[in-house]
Order: sequence, then C-alpha cells, then structure tokens
Amino acid sequence: MTTPTHEPVTFGERPLRIEDVLTLANRQAPVQLQSDAAYREHIAKGARFLDSLLDKEGVIYGVTTGYGDSCVVAVPLHHVEALPRHLYTFHGCGLGKLLDAQATRAVLAARLQSLCHGVSGVRIELLERLHAFLEHDILPLIPEEGSVGASGDLTPLSYVAATLSGEREVTYRGERRQSADVHRELGWTPLVLRPKEALALMNGTAVMTGLACLAYARADYLLQLATRITALNVVALQGNPEHFDERLFAAKPHPGQMQVAAWLRKDLAIDAPTAPLHRLQDRYSLRCAPHVLGVLADSLNWLRSFIETELNSANDNPIIDAEAERVLHGGHFYGGHIAFAMDSLKNLVANVADLLDRQLALLVDERYNHGLPSNLSGAPADRAMINHGFKAVQIGTSAWTAEALKNTMPASVFSRSTECHNQDKVSMGTIAARDAIRVLELTEQVAAATLLAANQGVWLRGRAEDARALPPSLAAMHEELAKDFPPVIEDRALEGELRLCLQRIAEQHWRLHA
Repeated sequence: MTTPTHEPVTFGERPLRIEDVLTLANRQAPVQLQSDAAYREHIAKGARFLDSLLDKEGVIYGVTTGYGDSCVVAVPLHHVEALPRHLYTFHGCGLGKLLDAQATRAVLAARLQSLCHGVSGVRIELLERLHAFLEHDILPLIPEEGSVGASGDLTPLSYVAATLSGEREVTYRGERRQSADVHRELGWTPLVLRPKEALALMNGTAVMTGLACLAYARADYLLQLATRITALNVVALQGNPEHFDERLFAAKPHPGQMQVAAWLRKDLAIDAPTAPLHRLQDRYSLRCAPHVLGVLADSLNWLRSFIETELNSANDNPIIDAEAERVLHGGHFYGGHIAFAMDSLKNLVANVADLLDRQLALLVDERYNHGLPSNLSGAPADRAMINHGFKAVQIGTSAWTAEALKNTMPASVFSRSTECHNQDKVSMGTIAARDAIRVLELTEQVAAATLLAANQGVWLRGRAEDARALPPSLAAMHEELAKDFPPVIEDRALEGELRLCLQRIAEQHWRLHA
C-alpha cells in the first residue's frame, strides 16, 4: 500500500468531500467504517424491517417482484433468496476497457457512502465487506461500458455485487485473480446477498459519481496549470501585462475570472507595467485568458455542489424507511445532476485545450511570436535549415484539441428508451463522465505540449541581449522544468518527455496557485 499521507476517511454519518474520495482513490489515506452501537443499530434496523415485510408477504420492488418492467411479476417467497444472484448474473454483460485502479476505488467509495445512509435495507456485514475491499485494495474488474445512467449503473456495478459474493475477477496485490480465491486466501466467506442487497449495490449512481470526483480534481489542477502556462507564454511572447490589471477586472467582477487575473499578476510579479510594450493589445489567447479560464473557475463551486450532493445521497430504489416502516418507491438512481455536471465540465475543459492550442500556435510562428525562432528551434544558424523544433508537437496539439472539442457533444441529450420502455428517460450520466475523463486526458496532453513549448520560448527569450530576469514564481518553475526537460537545440523525439510531463500533471507535481 502507498504510505498514507492523509487522515483516515471514515464512512458513516459524516458527509464526504471530493477530496476524501480522491485520497482513497490514490491510496493516500486509511479507510474506516463508523462502528458505534447506535450507528450499527441504525443500519441493522432497515434490514430487519425488510425481513418483517417478507414474513408478512409484503410486495416490495426487486425483493418480491422482478426487476424493471418485470415489477409486475410476483416472485414466490421460496425464490426470493435466489433473486439477488440472478440480478448481478444477468447484468454481467459489460464491455469496453476496464476501469483503472484509481477509478475503481472511487466507485467503491461512492457506493459505500450511499449505503451508509441506512435507508437501503442492507446489513452491516455488507458495509463491512465493501470497507474491507477498500482497506485491502481488492478491486473488482469493472468494464466501463453498458450503463445508461438510470436505473443507475446497473451493469458496471454488477461486478461489485458479484465479487463481494465470491464471483468474477478482481485485482489483488497487482495480480488478476478469481474473487473466490482471494476470499479463501483471506479467510473470508463470500457474501450471500440478502433480498434487496444486490439491488442496493447496483441500482445507484456510484460509477458516474466516482468518475465525476476524479474529473473534478483533474480539472481544478488543470485550471491552475493553464494559468501558469499562460504566464510563461506572456513572457515568451513579450505580452502586455496591462491586460490583467486589477482595476480592469473590477469592472467585470466574475469571481473566478478575477482570481485567474490575480494569479497571472502574481506569476508575472506586476502591479503596473514594467517592461516596454510591443503592442497595445495582444491576441485573444493571451488577452482573454482570464475570461476563458475564469468560466471554469467560476463553475467549479456549483460542479462541486452537484457532485458532493450525489456522493452523499441515498441513490438507490426503493428507499427503506425503517423508522416509519415504509418502503418508498422512486427514482433516485437517475443520474441527471452528474450528467449535466460532466457535460458542462467537458465543455469547460475543452475550451482550455483550445486556448492553449492557440497560444502554442503563436509561439511557433515567426509572424506572431515577436522575434523567436521558427518552431522554437534552438539550433544555431548553420543548422537551422534542417531543424524543426516544435513543428510536429504543434500538429499533434492541434489533433488533440480537435478531438477534445469533438467530444463536447452533450451525452445527456441522447436519452434512449430501453428495458421494455420502463427506462424510457435515462440520464446517460456515466457516458458523460467517461467523456469528461477523455476530454481531460486530451487537454492534459495539450497542456503538456504547450508547457514544454512555453518553457522553450522562455529559454530562447532569456538568451537575448535585452533579456530581463524572470519573476520569482516563473523562474522557479523554469528551473524545475529544466531538470527533466532540457532545451531543444538539435531535433529529438519528444514523446518520452511529453509522457513524463503528463505523469507530472497526473501527480499534480508542481505547486501552483491553490
């Protein structure tokens, strides 16, 4: 296990934040389950209430009836115990790539947090086993495709239900194993899921919500990184710092926009212009950077609200109110808020890709880069004609940006009536979350390329006779980048360095503005 660097994350009555899910996904914190007697009794009461209804032969969706459109089909009591296994078995049809370890941990955390509300009718033993999976890093192999995001993430979450029951495959200690073998090795008895427990595990929004937590954290860091890259490009392109004047932004006071402008002023160490201006107004990709990045900055708060409300909700069906002895049939599995949040996020992030792509296009073009060499090549004059510097990197960046922009089509408007028209309006939230992750991947590639190019531009500018000292934060960043990314003088293949830069971004290696 990765050495914990954070306080334990406790599942129970306390709400979780996105950051809690992130620390668990990265194996940076121990995991705990609330264990006081009052809480355990609160959980047990729901399961007992369900048992009492079975004794009275009460009609409960998914417990004494079939699933979905089959809710009108009564299940005799002697078949009720077999129903949960049938549910996760026939949903074992996921396809596509497997969720990675980080995403799988986030999914387990999101599902456990929802069930901890005590209104899902599950036993404390189920919560303990989910907790143990997180604690021991036993990760179900979950195909990422097959969910329409209402009736929850049924197909992907069936892999959680099945592996808790000792079926299908998991990764454990870095190896792909049969779940039954891991249970046997640890001395555990696989769970036999009680009535409602498979439904409680599967009929919810844990996959889209777990992915949304990861997407949010990546976007938050990307915002800061894009601001730092912009500052480097202002230096490399000898931009006009007056574009970020505090008085200017007081006239249009969107808080996030003002924050980005403040970060730029800090990075550039300016309270007023200190260098001769080369032009009155820079092109929009520099001048309007706070306005582009500010939309993302201003949106993060409401995105957090949508994601954390979903994370800290009971989002299965039916809801079991043991106190009032009622079974409430509804549609809390519907992932509309996450779908909208992720459709919005991918739009916001793709605009960051487009901004940085335009900055890179200025950097490599002699017509617009104000004296830098063509394609940012550092080759001496006698070899300049055979060296092409960042030419291909700019082409690649254009491709990644185009793909990011293409993926901004909202998934939530592609609702499909399915399952015998029972699920006739669905959220597509999981597809939206997967799209958002893909747009983030592409935009991080754009950021990596533009960061290396900006750093090259700053190095080239520093060789000029009239070069000025870099502001402190940019000087520190330039020096740190130089350890891994030396200047491009003679052409070299940059794939390895781009991949290393992406790794640094994934690790949130550079301390930026937060």
